[in-house]
Amino acid sequence: MPIFEFVCTECEETFEDLVLSLSKIDEVVCPSCGGSEVKKKMSTFASKPAAGTGSGSFSLGASPSHSCSTGSV
Repeated sequence: MPIFEFVCTECEETFEDLVLSLSKIDEVVCPSCGGSEVKKKMSTFASKPAAGTGSGSFSLGASPSHSCSTGSV
């Protein structure tokens, strides 16, 4: 289900809205002023790092600080 970014031409509020069908995009109203004159913004995706990573990177396997002990048997 696509989430689109909109800007209200009446109060200039920027907001997001879940639009279930592209035919319903003309029915979006501003949550701030209730205005129906809204424009869909060109937005980017993946602008935030993935959840839980903090730095936007990930690693596979053990952390680099982990060392194996090699004791004699």
